[in-house]
Amino acid sequence: MLSSCCYIPPIIPIFVSFLLLVSSLECVMSISIKSNDEGNLHRNQTFRPGEEVQKLKRIRAHLRKINKPAIKTIQACNSYAYVVQCLPWFSYVLFCYTLQHAVGFVTGEKYYGAKASLNVWAPQVASQYEFSLSQMWVISGSFDDDLNTIEAGYIKCCFNYYVQVSPELYGDNYPRFFTYWTTDAYQATGCYNLLCSGFVQTNNKIAIGAAISPTSSYNGGQFDISLLVWKDPNHGNWWLEFGPGLLVGYWPSFLFSHLRDHASMVQFGGEVVNTQQSGFHTSTQMGSGHFAKEGFGKSSYFRNLQVVDWDNSLIPLTNLRVLADHPNCYDIQGGINSVWGNYFYYGGPGRNIKCP
Repeated sequence: MLSSCCYIPPIIPIFVSFLLLVSSLECVMSISIKSNDEGNLHRNQTFRPGEEVQKLKRIRAHLRKINKPAIKTIQACNSYAYVVQCLPWFSYVLFCYTLQHAVGFVTGEKYYGAKASLNVWAPQVASQYEFSLSQMWVISGSFDDDLNTIEAGYIKCCFNYYVQVSPELYGDNYPRFFTYWTTDAYQATGCYNLLCSGFVQTNNKIAIGAAISPTSSYNGGQFDISLLVWKDPNHGNWWLEFGPGLLVGYWPSFLFSHLRDHASMVQFGGEVVNTQQSGFHTSTQMGSGHFAKEGFGKSSYFRNLQVVDWDNSLIPLTNLRVLADHPNCYDIQGGINSVWGNYFYYGGPGRNIKCP
């Protein structure tokens, strides 16, 4: 299943990432998803672009008509703010928001890649200007102006705000697979998926931007995807693997400054945009929409967290730290066992009695 997806304005938080998910591939795409009932059952899901290709063409045509400068920062908000010229029947919209995270991370060593499995959900997104994502970050540099990141995961969003395309062109309830990169803390370089020269796709069996199905359900089936990013020691490129052995493509080493050598941080977890509409916290969900304490079958998780060392070997994490910047809204609990290795549960409902 494929369809064109959502576009969100780029921003520069302390933790990072957004979506712009589009695919123009016209062949049949397959994504392997694992059903995890704390066992191992593999399922292959086939995604067919079909009419979604026509949707993409309509989007591009509409973009040519309304292509305008996008964004400027406004000082009136307490967090992040943008003014965006909107559809013809609007004028300008003041867009204020905060980014909220529940993440596990390691730092302090030289990292040459990372791997994790995560269960996929279709979180409810409350506002047309918000999104909810779960992903892996490979990071180097500072968070000022030279941050290098490589990112991959899935995202759920509602409305194509940045490019101002009507939601009926692409709207569905599926999370979507995405990639991203930047070399200057999201200022001028980098992009999602294949929307600029950068990431080199080498496999047409998977569509970057594809809708992911099936998804996990509360007290029901749990469906995993696994992601691996590692640095080729011979050529220096950063490769992406989806599922068991399916190479998607690579980010050439010349794209980067700090990541040309190694990463200094690896991060896993969830991120939500909170626009605080009507003065209240958003009810956009992270992951399953349930807190970490509910555990397997109810909470979202990352498991079997590993990093790639200097010898190009996957090794377990030794110093995983977890952080939730708004724990009454979205939280996280880490652990380790013989089956899942390093893991954590994370997520939450957003607005609730303790998160007004």
